[in-house]
Amino acid sequence: MTSENCPDLSHTYDVLVVGGGNAALCAAMTAKENGARVLLLETSPKDFRGGNSRHTRNLRYLHETANSHLTGPYKEEEFWDDLYRVTSGNTNEELAKLTIRESNDIGKWMEAHGCMFQPSMRGTLSLSRTNAFFLGGGKALMNAYYATAEKLGVDILYDTEALNLNINNGQFESAEVLIDNLPRILKAKSVVVASGGFQANIAWLKKYWGNAADNFIIRGTPYDRGRMLEVLLDNEAKPIGDPRQCHAVAIDARAPKFDGGIITRLDCVPFSIVVNKEAERFYDEGEDFWPKRYAIWGRLVAQQPDQIAYSIIDSKCINLFMPSVFPPIEANSIHELAVKLALDPEVLENTVNAFNAAVQPGNFNSNELDDCTTDGLSPQKTHWARALDTPPFYGYPLRPGITFTYLGVAVNKSAQVLMNDERPFKNIFAAGEIMAGNILGQGYMAGFGMIIGTVFGRIAGKEAASCHQ
Repeated sequence: MTSENCPDLSHTYDVLVVGGGNAALCAAMTAKENGARVLLLETSPKDFRGGNSRHTRNLRYLHETANSHLTGPYKEEEFWDDLYRVTSGNTNEELAKLTIRESNDIGKWMEAHGCMFQPSMRGTLSLSRTNAFFLGGGKALMNAYYATAEKLGVDILYDTEALNLNINNGQFESAEVLIDNLPRILKAKSVVVASGGFQANIAWLKKYWGNAADNFIIRGTPYDRGRMLEVLLDNEAKPIGDPRQCHAVAIDARAPKFDGGIITRLDCVPFSIVVNKEAERFYDEGEDFWPKRYAIWGRLVAQQPDQIAYSIIDSKCINLFMPSVFPPIEANSIHELAVKLALDPEVLENTVNAFNAAVQPGNFNSNELDDCTTDGLSPQKTHWARALDTPPFYGYPLRPGITFTYLGVAVNKSAQVLMNDERPFKNIFAAGEIMAGNILGQGYMAGFGMIIGTVFGRIAGKEAASCHQ
Protein backbone atom coordinates (compact mmCIF):
# COMPACT_ATOMS: atom_id res chain seq x y z
CA MET A 1 0.00 0.00 0.00
CA THR A 2 1.44 3.36 -1.05
CA SER A 3 0.69 5.79 1.76
CA GLU A 4 2.41 8.74 3.34
CA ASN A 5 0.72 8.33 6.74
CA CYS A 6 -0.09 4.59 6.83
CA PRO A 7 -3.75 5.22 7.69
CA ASP A 8 -6.03 2.74 9.38
CA LEU A 9 -8.66 2.24 6.68
CA SER A 10 -11.00 0.37 9.00
CA HIS A 11 -12.14 3.74 10.38
CA THR A 12 -14.98 5.76 8.90
CA TYR A 13 -13.50 9.05 7.72
CA ASP A 14 -15.32 12.34 8.03
CA VAL A 15 -14.34 13.46 4.52
CA LEU A 16 -13.12 11.41 1.59
CA VAL A 17 -11.49 13.47 -1.18
CA VAL A 18 -11.25 11.78 -4.58
CA GLY A 19 -8.53 13.45 -6.64
CA GLY A 20 -5.02 14.72 -6.16
CA GLY A 21 -4.76 18.11 -7.87
CA ASN A 22 -5.26 21.69 -6.76
CA ALA A 23 -9.01 21.47 -6.07
CA ALA A 24 -8.64 18.22 -4.12
CA LEU A 25 -5.82 19.54 -1.96
CA CYS A 26 -7.62 22.80 -1.24
CA ALA A 27 -10.65 20.74 -0.18
CA ALA A 28 -8.59 18.36 1.95
CA MET A 29 -6.62 21.09 3.74
CA THR A 30 -9.76 23.14 4.41
CA ALA A 31 -11.73 20.15 5.68
CA LYS A 32 -8.88 19.23 8.02
CA GLU A 33 -8.65 22.79 9.31
CA ASN A 34 -12.38 22.58 10.04
CA GLY A 35 -11.90 19.62 12.34
CA ALA A 36 -12.55 16.71 9.98
CA ARG A 37 -10.64 13.46 9.63
CA VAL A 38 -9.68 13.44 5.95
CA LEU A 39 -8.49 10.81 3.47
CA LEU A 40 -7.31 11.87 0.01
CA LEU A 41 -7.10 9.41 -2.89
CA GLU A 42 -4.66 10.06 -5.75
CA THR A 43 -4.84 7.67 -8.71
CA SER A 44 -1.31 8.34 -9.87
CA PRO A 45 1.96 7.22 -8.32
CA LYS A 46 3.53 9.76 -6.00
CA ASP A 47 6.00 10.95 -8.64
CA PHE A 48 3.12 11.99 -10.91
CA ARG A 49 0.78 13.40 -8.27
CA GLY A 50 -1.04 16.67 -8.79
CA GLY A 51 -3.14 16.02 -11.88
CA ASN A 52 -3.22 18.83 -14.42
CA SER A 53 -2.32 21.31 -11.69
CA ARG A 54 1.33 20.32 -11.80
CA HIS A 55 1.49 21.64 -15.37
CA THR A 56 0.14 25.10 -14.53
CA ARG A 57 2.07 28.33 -14.07
CA ASN A 58 -0.36 30.85 -12.59
CA LEU A 59 -3.85 31.70 -11.44
CA ARG A 60 -6.05 34.72 -11.89
CA TYR A 61 -7.59 36.30 -8.80
CA LEU A 62 -9.35 39.43 -7.64
CA HIS A 63 -7.13 42.07 -6.01
CA GLU A 64 -7.54 45.78 -5.37
CA THR A 65 -3.89 46.83 -5.43
CA ALA A 66 -0.50 45.79 -6.75
CA ASN A 67 1.70 43.60 -4.58
CA SER A 68 5.07 41.87 -4.72
CA HIS A 69 4.06 39.67 -7.65
CA LEU A 70 1.24 41.61 -9.37
CA THR A 71 1.82 44.97 -11.07
CA GLY A 72 -1.62 46.50 -10.58
CA PRO A 73 -5.25 46.02 -9.48
CA TYR A 74 -7.70 43.55 -11.03
CA LYS A 75 -11.14 44.49 -9.80
CA GLU A 76 -14.48 42.72 -9.81
CA GLU A 77 -16.09 44.57 -12.72
CA GLU A 78 -13.15 43.99 -15.05
CA PHE A 79 -12.84 40.36 -13.97
CA TRP A 80 -16.53 39.74 -14.63
CA ASP A 81 -16.39 41.53 -17.99
CA ASP A 82 -13.44 39.41 -19.05
CA LEU A 83 -15.20 36.19 -18.07
CA TYR A 84 -18.48 37.20 -19.69
CA ARG A 85 -16.69 38.03 -22.92
CA VAL A 86 -14.69 34.80 -23.22
CA THR A 87 -17.74 32.66 -22.40
CA SER A 88 -20.09 34.78 -24.55
CA GLY A 89 -22.39 34.82 -21.52
CA ASN A 90 -22.51 31.03 -21.33
CA THR A 91 -21.94 30.90 -17.58
CA ASN A 92 -23.91 30.52 -14.36
CA GLU A 93 -23.75 34.14 -13.22
CA GLU A 94 -24.35 33.34 -9.55
CA LEU A 95 -21.52 30.79 -9.38
CA ALA A 96 -19.24 32.87 -11.60
CA LYS A 97 -19.56 35.96 -9.45
CA LEU A 98 -19.19 33.84 -6.32
CA THR A 99 -15.91 32.51 -7.72
CA ILE A 100 -14.66 36.01 -8.48
CA ARG A 101 -15.60 37.45 -5.09
CA GLU A 102 -14.26 34.48 -3.12
CA SER A 103 -10.96 34.82 -4.97
CA ASN A 104 -10.31 38.24 -3.44
CA ASP A 105 -6.66 38.29 -2.28
CA ILE A 106 -6.65 34.50 -2.19
CA GLY A 107 -2.92 34.63 -2.76
CA LYS A 108 -2.52 35.29 0.97
CA TRP A 109 -4.28 32.01 1.83
CA MET A 110 -2.17 30.20 -0.74
CA GLU A 111 1.06 31.59 0.71
CA ALA A 112 -0.05 30.52 4.16
CA HIS A 113 -0.37 26.98 2.79
CA GLY A 114 3.06 26.87 1.18
CA CYS A 115 2.69 28.60 -2.19
CA MET A 116 5.44 30.97 -3.28
CA PHE A 117 4.89 33.54 -6.02
CA GLN A 118 7.22 35.32 -8.40
CA PRO A 119 6.79 38.28 -10.77
CA SER A 120 5.83 37.25 -14.30
CA MET A 121 8.61 36.76 -16.81
CA ARG A 122 8.93 38.41 -20.20
CA GLY A 123 6.65 36.82 -22.77
CA THR A 124 4.15 35.31 -20.34
CA LEU A 125 1.07 36.46 -22.23
CA SER A 126 0.96 40.00 -20.77
CA LEU A 127 -0.46 38.73 -17.48
CA SER A 128 1.69 40.64 -15.01
CA ARG A 129 -1.26 42.60 -13.62
CA THR A 130 -4.01 39.98 -13.52
CA ASN A 131 -2.28 36.65 -12.88
CA ALA A 132 0.02 35.49 -10.09
CA PHE A 133 2.82 33.15 -11.17
CA PHE A 134 3.99 30.25 -8.99
CA LEU A 135 7.68 30.12 -8.14
CA GLY A 136 8.74 26.78 -9.59
CA GLY A 137 5.46 26.35 -11.46
CA GLY A 138 2.55 24.08 -10.72
CA LYS A 139 4.66 21.13 -9.62
CA ALA A 140 6.25 23.25 -6.89
CA LEU A 141 2.78 24.41 -5.82
CA MET A 142 1.51 20.82 -5.64
CA ASN A 143 4.56 19.69 -3.66
CA ALA A 144 4.01 22.56 -1.22
CA TYR A 145 0.32 21.74 -0.81
CA TYR A 146 1.02 18.05 -0.27
CA ALA A 147 3.62 18.92 2.38
CA THR A 148 1.12 21.21 4.13
CA ALA A 149 -1.67 18.60 3.92
CA GLU A 150 0.62 16.01 5.51
CA LYS A 151 1.60 18.40 8.31
CA LEU A 152 -2.07 19.10 8.96
CA GLY A 153 -2.71 15.37 9.29
CA VAL A 154 -4.51 14.58 6.02
CA ASP A 155 -4.14 10.88 5.17
CA ILE A 156 -2.99 10.34 1.58
CA LEU A 157 -3.09 7.25 -0.62
CA TYR A 158 -1.32 7.06 -3.99
CA ASP A 159 -1.85 4.45 -6.71
CA THR A 160 -5.47 4.35 -5.55
CA GLU A 161 -8.24 4.35 -8.13
CA ALA A 162 -11.83 5.11 -7.14
CA LEU A 163 -14.09 2.78 -9.10
CA ASN A 164 -17.52 3.44 -7.67
CA LEU A 165 -19.45 5.49 -5.14
CA ASN A 166 -22.20 3.69 -3.25
CA ILE A 167 -25.09 6.15 -3.09
CA ASN A 168 -28.52 5.49 -1.60
CA ASN A 169 -31.43 7.95 -1.48
CA GLY A 170 -29.18 10.84 -2.45
CA GLN A 171 -26.57 10.05 0.17
CA PHE A 172 -23.01 8.79 -0.24
CA GLU A 173 -22.14 5.80 1.96
CA SER A 174 -18.85 4.34 0.75
CA ALA A 175 -16.38 4.14 -2.11
CA GLU A 176 -15.14 1.07 -3.93
CA VAL A 177 -11.46 1.51 -4.74
CA LEU A 178 -8.39 -0.29 -5.97
CA ILE A 179 -5.34 0.20 -3.77
CA ASP A 180 -2.24 -1.18 -5.50
CA ASN A 181 -4.72 -3.16 -7.66
CA LEU A 182 -6.43 -4.71 -4.62
CA PRO A 183 -10.18 -4.00 -4.08
CA ARG A 184 -11.21 -2.20 -0.91
CA ILE A 185 -14.30 -0.48 0.53
CA LEU A 186 -13.72 2.92 2.16
CA LYS A 187 -16.38 4.52 4.34
CA ALA A 188 -16.80 8.24 4.95
CA LYS A 189 -19.48 10.64 6.12
CA SER A 190 -19.05 12.83 3.04
CA VAL A 191 -17.15 12.85 -0.22
CA VAL A 192 -15.57 15.60 -2.30
CA VAL A 193 -15.13 14.57 -5.93
CA ALA A 194 -12.27 16.54 -7.46
CA SER A 195 -11.04 14.00 -9.99
CA GLY A 196 -11.02 16.08 -13.17
CA GLY A 197 -12.62 15.56 -16.55
CA PHE A 198 -12.48 12.74 -19.09
CA GLN A 199 -9.94 14.15 -21.52
CA ALA A 200 -7.57 11.19 -21.19
CA ASN A 201 -10.35 8.80 -22.22
CA ILE A 202 -9.95 8.79 -26.02
CA ALA A 203 -12.91 6.43 -26.50
CA TRP A 204 -15.17 8.90 -24.67
CA LEU A 205 -13.81 11.84 -26.69
CA LYS A 206 -14.58 9.94 -29.89
CA LYS A 207 -18.27 9.83 -28.94
CA TYR A 208 -18.39 13.57 -29.65
CA TRP A 209 -15.47 14.18 -32.03
CA GLY A 210 -15.41 10.94 -34.01
CA ASN A 211 -12.11 9.69 -35.38
CA ALA A 212 -10.65 13.22 -35.18
CA ALA A 213 -10.02 12.52 -31.47
CA ASP A 214 -7.31 10.04 -32.45
CA ASN A 215 -5.20 13.05 -33.48
CA PHE A 216 -5.71 14.94 -30.22
CA ILE A 217 -2.79 15.32 -27.85
CA ILE A 218 -3.62 15.18 -24.13
CA ARG A 219 -1.33 17.81 -22.70
CA GLY A 220 -2.18 16.98 -19.09
CA THR A 221 -2.29 13.93 -16.87
CA PRO A 222 -3.16 10.53 -18.39
CA TYR A 223 -5.12 9.66 -15.24
CA ASP A 224 -8.16 11.88 -15.89
CA ARG A 225 -10.35 9.24 -17.50
CA GLY A 226 -13.68 10.42 -16.13
CA ARG A 227 -14.62 7.43 -14.00
CA MET A 228 -16.10 9.48 -11.15
CA LEU A 229 -17.95 11.71 -13.60
CA GLU A 230 -19.48 8.62 -15.16
CA VAL A 231 -20.44 7.26 -11.72
CA LEU A 232 -22.12 10.51 -10.68
CA LEU A 233 -24.06 10.78 -13.94
CA ASP A 234 -25.17 7.15 -13.60
CA ASN A 235 -26.49 8.07 -10.14
CA GLU A 236 -28.72 10.83 -11.51
CA ALA A 237 -26.35 13.75 -11.04
CA LYS A 238 -27.38 16.63 -13.28
CA PRO A 239 -24.97 17.06 -16.20
CA ILE A 240 -23.67 20.50 -17.04
CA GLY A 241 -21.63 21.72 -19.97
CA ASP A 242 -21.31 20.89 -23.65
CA PRO A 243 -19.42 17.59 -24.09
CA ARG A 244 -17.74 19.02 -27.21
CA GLN A 245 -16.44 22.04 -25.33
CA CYS A 246 -13.02 21.71 -23.77
CA HIS A 247 -9.94 23.66 -22.84
CA ALA A 248 -8.09 22.91 -26.06
CA VAL A 249 -5.02 24.88 -27.02
CA ALA A 250 -2.77 24.74 -30.03
CA ILE A 251 0.35 22.85 -29.00
CA ASP A 252 3.42 21.69 -30.80
CA ALA A 253 2.49 18.69 -32.92
CA ARG A 254 5.74 17.02 -31.87
CA ALA A 255 4.58 16.78 -28.25
CA PRO A 256 4.02 13.37 -26.62
CA LYS A 257 0.51 11.90 -26.63
CA PHE A 258 0.09 12.46 -22.86
CA ASP A 259 1.55 14.67 -20.15
CA GLY A 260 3.61 17.08 -22.25
CA GLY A 261 2.40 19.96 -20.13
CA ILE A 262 2.61 23.69 -20.61
CA ILE A 263 6.02 23.67 -22.25
CA THR A 264 4.46 22.22 -25.40
CA ARG A 265 2.05 25.14 -25.80
CA LEU A 266 2.79 27.61 -28.58
CA ASP A 267 2.21 31.31 -27.93
CA CYS A 268 3.38 32.60 -31.31
CA VAL A 269 -0.07 32.60 -32.96
CA PRO A 270 -0.94 36.33 -32.52
CA PHE A 271 2.27 37.33 -34.30
CA SER A 272 1.98 34.76 -37.08
CA ILE A 273 -0.26 33.54 -39.81
CA VAL A 274 -1.71 30.07 -39.23
CA VAL A 275 -2.45 27.80 -42.19
CA ASN A 276 -3.94 24.34 -42.48
CA LYS A 277 -2.51 21.41 -44.45
CA GLU A 278 -3.85 23.07 -47.62
CA ALA A 279 -1.59 26.06 -46.79
CA GLU A 280 -4.64 28.32 -46.33
CA ARG A 281 -5.48 30.62 -43.41
CA PHE A 282 -8.73 29.87 -41.59
CA TYR A 283 -9.12 32.32 -38.64
CA ASP A 284 -8.12 35.76 -37.36
CA GLU A 285 -4.86 35.21 -35.50
CA GLY A 286 -5.00 38.68 -33.91
CA GLU A 287 -8.58 38.70 -32.69
CA ASP A 288 -7.78 39.59 -29.09
CA PHE A 289 -5.11 39.33 -26.44
CA TRP A 290 -3.68 35.83 -26.36
CA PRO A 291 -4.70 35.07 -22.73
CA LYS A 292 -8.33 35.44 -23.82
CA ARG A 293 -8.03 33.52 -27.10
CA TYR A 294 -5.36 30.85 -26.78
CA ALA A 295 -7.85 28.25 -25.57
CA ILE A 296 -10.01 28.48 -28.72
CA TRP A 297 -7.17 27.47 -31.00
CA GLY A 298 -7.20 23.82 -30.09
CA ARG A 299 -10.79 23.57 -31.28
CA LEU A 300 -9.99 25.56 -34.42
CA VAL A 301 -7.16 23.21 -35.31
CA ALA A 302 -9.35 20.21 -34.45
CA GLN A 303 -11.79 21.35 -37.13
CA GLN A 304 -9.11 21.44 -39.87
CA PRO A 305 -8.24 18.52 -42.18
CA ASP A 306 -6.28 15.86 -40.30
CA GLN A 307 -6.34 18.13 -37.21
CA ILE A 308 -3.07 19.79 -38.17
CA ALA A 309 -2.02 23.41 -38.75
CA TYR A 310 1.16 25.46 -39.03
CA SER A 311 2.13 28.79 -37.49
CA ILE A 312 4.39 30.83 -39.78
CA ILE A 313 6.47 33.76 -38.52
CA ASP A 314 9.56 35.66 -39.59
CA SER A 315 12.61 36.82 -37.66
CA LYS A 316 10.88 40.04 -36.47
CA CYS A 317 8.67 37.98 -34.15
CA ILE A 318 10.86 35.15 -32.93
CA ASN A 319 11.60 36.80 -29.55
CA LEU A 320 8.10 38.06 -28.74
CA PHE A 321 6.76 34.90 -27.06
CA MET A 322 7.79 32.13 -24.71
CA PRO A 323 9.41 29.42 -26.84
CA SER A 324 8.17 25.86 -27.02
CA VAL A 325 10.33 23.03 -25.77
CA PHE A 326 10.79 22.12 -29.45
CA PRO A 327 12.78 24.46 -31.74
CA PRO A 328 10.98 25.96 -34.74
CA ILE A 329 11.55 24.66 -38.24
CA GLU A 330 13.74 27.27 -39.95
CA ALA A 331 14.20 28.25 -43.60
CA ASN A 332 15.58 31.13 -45.62
CA SER A 333 12.52 31.41 -47.86
CA ILE A 334 8.80 30.67 -47.71
CA HIS A 335 9.27 28.11 -50.50
CA GLU A 336 11.96 26.28 -48.53
CA LEU A 337 9.85 26.41 -45.36
CA ALA A 338 6.86 24.94 -47.21
CA VAL A 339 8.97 22.02 -48.36
CA LYS A 340 10.20 21.36 -44.82
CA LEU A 341 6.61 21.49 -43.51
CA ALA A 342 5.34 19.23 -46.34
CA LEU A 343 3.04 22.01 -47.60
CA ASP A 344 2.45 22.98 -51.23
CA PRO A 345 5.14 25.65 -51.81
CA GLU A 346 3.19 27.55 -54.46
CA VAL A 347 0.03 27.72 -52.36
CA LEU A 348 1.90 28.82 -49.23
CA GLU A 349 3.75 31.50 -51.20
CA ASN A 350 0.44 32.76 -52.58
CA THR A 351 -1.08 32.79 -49.07
CA VAL A 352 1.85 34.76 -47.66
CA ASN A 353 1.92 37.17 -50.61
CA ALA A 354 -1.82 37.85 -50.28
CA PHE A 355 -1.40 38.44 -46.56
CA ASN A 356 1.57 40.77 -47.06
CA ALA A 357 -0.30 42.78 -49.69
CA ALA A 358 -3.27 43.23 -47.33
CA VAL A 359 -1.22 44.48 -44.36
CA GLN A 360 -1.92 48.14 -43.61
CA PRO A 361 0.50 50.68 -42.09
CA GLY A 362 0.24 50.80 -38.31
CA ASN A 363 2.05 51.13 -35.01
CA PHE A 364 3.00 47.66 -33.82
CA ASN A 365 2.77 47.05 -30.08
CA SER A 366 2.84 43.50 -28.81
CA ASN A 367 1.35 44.56 -25.44
CA GLU A 368 -1.71 46.39 -26.77
CA LEU A 369 -4.58 45.88 -29.21
CA ASP A 370 -2.65 47.81 -31.82
CA ASP A 371 -3.75 49.25 -35.19
CA CYS A 372 -1.77 46.80 -37.32
CA THR A 373 -4.46 45.13 -39.40
CA THR A 374 -5.22 43.84 -42.87
CA ASP A 375 -7.66 45.16 -45.45
CA GLY A 376 -9.61 43.19 -48.03
CA LEU A 377 -8.48 39.80 -46.73
CA SER A 378 -10.63 36.90 -45.55
CA PRO A 379 -10.20 36.10 -42.78
CA GLN A 380 -8.91 39.47 -41.65
CA LYS A 381 -6.12 39.82 -39.14
CA THR A 382 -7.31 42.58 -36.84
CA HIS A 383 -4.20 43.23 -34.71
CA TRP A 384 -0.44 42.62 -34.85
CA ALA A 385 -0.51 42.20 -38.63
CA ARG A 386 2.95 42.70 -40.09
CA ALA A 387 4.27 41.46 -43.40
CA LEU A 388 6.23 38.23 -43.33
CA ASP A 389 9.23 39.59 -45.18
CA THR A 390 12.31 39.24 -42.99
CA PRO A 391 14.18 35.93 -43.21
CA PRO A 392 14.85 33.54 -41.72
CA PHE A 393 11.30 32.25 -41.60
CA TYR A 394 10.05 29.85 -38.94
CA GLY A 395 7.27 27.30 -38.74
CA TYR A 396 5.68 25.40 -35.88
CA PRO A 397 3.35 22.43 -36.50
CA LEU A 398 0.18 22.61 -34.39
CA ARG A 399 -2.22 20.00 -33.07
CA PRO A 400 -5.13 20.25 -30.63
CA GLY A 401 -3.87 19.89 -27.07
CA ILE A 402 -6.71 18.96 -24.72
CA THR A 403 -6.26 20.10 -21.13
CA PHE A 404 -9.68 19.39 -19.67
CA THR A 405 -13.24 18.76 -20.78
CA TYR A 406 -16.21 20.94 -19.82
CA LEU A 407 -18.85 18.25 -19.37
CA GLY A 408 -19.35 17.90 -15.65
CA VAL A 409 -21.90 17.92 -12.86
CA ALA A 410 -24.08 20.79 -11.72
CA VAL A 411 -23.40 22.22 -8.28
CA ASN A 412 -24.89 24.90 -6.05
CA LYS A 413 -23.05 27.67 -4.24
CA SER A 414 -22.20 25.24 -1.41
CA ALA A 415 -20.45 22.97 -3.93
CA GLN A 416 -23.10 20.29 -3.42
CA VAL A 417 -23.68 18.14 -6.49
CA LEU A 418 -27.22 18.53 -7.81
CA MET A 419 -29.51 15.75 -8.95
CA ASN A 420 -31.56 15.90 -12.13
CA ASP A 421 -34.51 17.22 -10.12
CA GLU A 422 -32.30 20.06 -8.80
CA ARG A 423 -32.16 18.65 -5.27
CA PRO A 424 -28.64 18.45 -3.85
CA PHE A 425 -27.08 15.18 -2.80
CA LYS A 426 -26.88 15.26 0.97
CA ASN A 427 -23.14 14.73 1.36
CA ILE A 428 -21.58 14.77 -2.12
CA PHE A 429 -19.55 17.78 -3.15
CA ALA A 430 -17.51 18.62 -6.25
CA ALA A 431 -14.66 20.97 -7.05
CA GLY A 432 -12.34 21.69 -9.95
CA GLU A 433 -12.60 20.51 -13.52
CA ILE A 434 -15.47 18.12 -12.82
CA MET A 435 -17.74 21.12 -12.08
CA ALA A 436 -15.99 23.89 -14.05
CA GLY A 437 -18.62 23.65 -16.80
CA ASN A 438 -21.04 25.48 -14.48
CA ILE A 439 -18.89 28.57 -14.94
CA LEU A 440 -17.01 27.89 -18.17
CA GLY A 441 -19.76 27.08 -20.64
CA GLN A 442 -17.29 27.85 -23.40
CA GLY A 443 -14.00 29.64 -23.90
CA TYR A 444 -11.26 30.18 -21.37
CA MET A 445 -8.86 32.74 -20.00
CA ALA A 446 -5.45 32.11 -18.52
CA GLY A 447 -5.35 31.04 -14.89
CA PHE A 448 -9.11 30.74 -14.43
CA GLY A 449 -9.33 26.98 -14.05
CA MET A 450 -6.98 27.15 -11.08
CA ILE A 451 -9.08 29.76 -9.32
CA ILE A 452 -12.26 27.71 -9.83
CA GLY A 453 -10.47 24.77 -8.22
CA THR A 454 -9.11 26.85 -5.37
CA VAL A 455 -12.38 28.60 -4.55
CA PHE A 456 -14.66 25.59 -4.88
CA GLY A 457 -12.11 23.29 -3.28
CA ARG A 458 -12.19 25.47 -0.17
CA ILE A 459 -16.00 25.69 -0.24
CA ALA A 460 -16.37 21.92 -0.72
CA GLY A 461 -13.89 21.15 2.04
CA LYS A 462 -15.63 23.39 4.53
CA GLU A 463 -19.11 22.15 3.66
CA ALA A 464 -18.07 18.49 3.64
CA ALA A 465 -16.48 18.89 7.06
CA SER A 466 -19.73 20.26 8.42
CA CYS A 467 -21.47 16.94 7.61
CA HIS A 468 -19.72 15.18 10.51
CA GLN A 469 -20.50 17.81 13.14
